[in-house]
Amino acid sequence: MEVYFDNAATTKIIPEVREIMLETMEEEYGNPSSMHLKGVGAEKYLRRSRNIISKELKCEPKEIIFTSGGTEANNLALIGSAVANKRAGNHIITTKIEHASVYNPILHLEGLGFCVTFLEVDKNGRINLEHLKEALREDTILVSTMAVNNEIGTIEPIEEIAEIIKNYNKNIIYHVDAVQAFGKRVIYPKRIGVDALSMSGHKIHGPKGSGALFVDSHVKIAPILYGGGQERRLRSGTENTTAIAGMGKAVEVMYDRLEENIKKMSAVKQTLITGATQIEGVTDNSGQSPHIASLSFAGVRSEVLLHALEEKGIYVSAGAACSSNHPDVSGVLKAIGLDKELLESTLRFSFCENNTIEEAEYTVKMLKELLPVLRRFTRK
Repeated sequence: MEVYFDNAATTKIIPEVREIMLETMEEEYGNPSSMHLKGVGAEKYLRRSRNIISKELKCEPKEIIFTSGGTEANNLALIGSAVANKRAGNHIITTKIEHASVYNPILHLEGLGFCVTFLEVDKNGRINLEHLKEALREDTILVSTMAVNNEIGTIEPIEEIAEIIKNYNKNIIYHVDAVQAFGKRVIYPKRIGVDALSMSGHKIHGPKGSGALFVDSHVKIAPILYGGGQERRLRSGTENTTAIAGMGKAVEVMYDRLEENIKKMSAVKQTLITGATQIEGVTDNSGQSPHIASLSFAGVRSEVLLHALEEKGIYVSAGAACSSNHPDVSGVLKAIGLDKELLESTLRFSFCENNTIEEAEYTVKMLKELLPVLRRFTRK
């Protein structure tokens, strides 16, 4: 049996997405900025995807900026808004559990002279709202937090965060990295006070290389790429029609099946956690999101267990895939105060609607077989 439990890293495209992508490659291959019919044909796919995404976010189509993925969307939101608003102040607030595509651009801004406050989180990975209230200052121009943590699945209280920020100063820009939430939760950014929101296509069965950024029309943001002025002059470069069309179709399908998908993923997650935590030395660090489970396995290094599971046809992650080239221990696990001996003994299991309870049961069975053997080997 092959079990793919690494859907927070990337997902397999669905047939509907593949079909529309082939259409654009074989038929509507024109440059969407061209004035002739081939350009007009390509541009209609951009318009269609923009309309689909804006409908799900309850915003205007013009407020959707297409990017090459979640990383570019986060960089544009953070660097673009900080640079455009630096006359209003130089203070930025974020958290200690952000994805590298938020954390590193903010470190870059810190190097440029911006002052950064990193908020604490509790043992469940939830942002400390009192710390946020204390951190806000007259010169604060930007706050950035994730909606769902990519390693442990904590759902952050973005509505409460937005309310605190806007009650303090409505001009502070609030950015949300929604890469692990979009397509899996209902979020209406304009209604709750979110000014910019990042999305990715390949986390929801769309193609890699597709992403988008919602930017409220009142927000001042500077481009980080310069060229032909596409995407409201915020993201120059010929749009990737094929990827954008695929992302739009993925969004349409995922939101159409949202409630059903949540139930499926929740059942698989619960089956895995219930079975695994009955094994000696296994603890659960998981947040509320239905598609991510984090489990620690005392006495076994995560990399060793990962490859042992791989040999059984089970694919999981030792943390965020985007950070896999960096040997440092997870900042998220450190931030939630996980026991030191478990920091390098934790795996992430992440699900999609195609995963089954049988796959979860098979994984538990393999864990029961592998862990005693690996622990004996480790002790030697």
